[in-house]
Parts: sequence; C-alpha cells; structure tokens
Amino acid sequence: MQYPPTPEQLVADLVLLLDMEPRGTDRFEGRRRKGGVGRVYGGQVIAQAIAAAERTVPEDRAAHSLHAYFLRGGSEDLPIDYAIMRDFDGRSFSNRRVVATQRGEPILNLTASFQVPGTGLSHQSTSISDVPQPEDLESDNVVSRRYSDEISFPHQTKIGMPGPIDYRSVEALRWLESGKSPPIAHTWFRTVAPLPDDPRVHRAVLAYASDIKLLGTSIFPHDYRWGDLLSVKPASLDHAIWFHEPFRADEWLLYVTESPWAGHARGFASGRIFSRDGRLVASVTQEGMIRVVGGEG
Repeated sequence: MQYPPTPEQLVADLVLLLDMEPRGTDRFEGRRRKGGVGRVYGGQVIAQAIAAAERTVPEDRAAHSLHAYFLRGGSEDLPIDYAIMRDFDGRSFSNRRVVATQRGEPILNLTASFQVPGTGLSHQSTSISDVPQPEDLESDNVVSRRYSDEISFPHQTKIGMPGPIDYRSVEALRWLESGKSPPIAHTWFRTVAPLPDDPRVHRAVLAYASDIKLLGTSIFPHDYRWGDLLSVKPASLDHAIWFHEPFRADEWLLYVTESPWAGHARGFASGRIFSRDGRLVASVTQEGMIRVVGGEG
C-alpha cells in the first residue's frame, strides 16, 4: 500500500475489516485492523458483531437496534471470534445474541433485533441543531496536526493520522484544550470515499463511528482534556444503537452528543444522528468508566 494511503484505500480497508469471515455454522472471525497497535477500538468490535449477526438473518430484515456490553479490552495482536445464537425468528422480527472472544475469553456481548419494515405512526425530533455546515469546518485531523506540538498525550503518534472517516467537530478546540463548558457536542462525519450500496455496510460503518465523540462529552463540564491519558482514563462499559431511517454513511451525518450525568467514576452520554436533510436516522447511548488519575473527577 502506498503511503500516505489514498481515501479509497482507507475506506476499502474499513469495508474489509467489517467483512466477516465464516468459520462454521453461525461462527465468524473478525479481521485485525491494519497497523493496529495495543487495544482494539470498541467501535470496531460493535461493528464486527452487528455485521456478523446480519449474516444470519434474511436480507429483508434490517437491524433496528443493538445493545452491547464491553467485558474486557481486546488486543490488536489477534483476530476476534464471533459466535451467533439465533434466539428468535418471528413473522416480522428476529433476535440474535453475539459473543465476541479472544483467547477463549469473552470481550463483548451484544444483542441485536431485526425487523421486516412496516408502516405505522411516525414522528421525530423536529429540530436539527443550527450548526455550521461541514464545508465550513476543518477536519479534526487538520486541527489536531496544527495543535500537535502543544499536545502531550501518550498516543501522540496517532494524532492527525489519516483514517477512513472524516470527523469535523464544531467544538474542535474543546476536545484539545482543558476548561469547562456545557456537556454537548456537534460533529459531522462521513467516510472519506464512497461505500458499497449494501445497507448492511452502512449500518456497520455507523456503528463503528458511533463510539467516537460520545463518552468524551461527559468531561466537558470539568477542567480536563479528553484523550489526555495522564489525567483521565476512560473505558466504554456498554453501548446501544437504534437505527431509525435509511441513510448513507458516505454522506454527511451530524452527531449531536450530550451528557446529562456523570458520577461514581462513570459517565453517561446519549447521541442523535441526523442526515443532512434533517432526518433522525439513529440514536445512541453509552455509559463508560471515567477515572481521574490521582483524584476525584
């Protein structure tokens, strides 16, 4: 692969990462991320788990919700094994359980529900936040590289590295600087190159992206900087997604994240994901551990 990789190569690698390899009846293997070092990104495990579960239901049944618990940190040194349990298949709904393991130990449990689309009552949140458009914002990678000399994070080598998803934060500097602010954030995101048309791929990519910018909102009211592992040690505990409407993850989506509560070394956050035309396409919640190094948070 050429370096730096092209946007098309980055997205092709992401699609391959989420293309599960069959390993027998209702068993799949999740590939390792190219260049991955250390701990597996939680969004990857969720995305691979839902991608594996989608392989076991008819194509006319789309995932409408998933609920996951992170049990142990995964290692980038190994692939991940996914075992699927077919708990229910009805006329309109199916339910699957997924256990992700490494070295024989579970690292994530996930339950997902699938539905044949139907008709019924319909409403949604009526307001998409009045925020700058993505074309008026710099990519987070560009902002991070500009501030890289001032950032002394332990993972500094990763700052500004190109990735398959372009995130553009309205509150970009708040993620890089300490200080207190309201616990709400707005981030546009899309893949850096087109994706295949398969809706299952777009759901998996949204699941992958949804673990970013969520829990970090919990530290905004406190005088800390997200990502500074010398001060704050975060870890996701559980994660849930509801898919509401069809969408494309290679077109701009707005992720509005809020944290109504933090305490007892945990933070809670919720997110709403809107298409550019204002449709609410997904909702997300997450609780995570937030431990302040050497003191109270």
